[in-house]
Amino acid sequence: MKTILIVEDIELNRDLLAQLLEDEHRLVFAADGLAALERAAEARPDLILMDLSLPRMDGWEATRRLKADAELSRIPVIVLSAHAMSGDEERARACGCDDFLTKPVEEAVLFDKIARHLGA
Repeated sequence: MKTILIVEDIELNRDLLAQLLEDEHRLVFAADGLAALERAAEARPDLILMDLSLPRMDGWEATRRLKADAELSRIPVIVLSAHAMSGDEERARACGCDDFLTKPVEEAVLFDKIARHLGA
């Protein structure tokens, strides 16, 4: 069973993602960017779902730091964000994000992207 780190500060969004993914994946959670870095180092997830608007450290910076860490840089990061302005996807990819989804997330698209990045 593959491990997914869900980085989301809004409990309702975390719960929704958990309901969608918990049957097929082991889930680890973080509510901010600093906790995401800690959980990633501890759990070594196979994939990270990263919100961008987070307390303490935003998802932009957390992703930059993950991708700068030789031991964590291989972990695919899929952004799940309400940032849907022109240029946001390009900016996220420049930070090291491997894929990008806007909220509200379409389940089928989410499942497809997860499968693609996990090689399933």
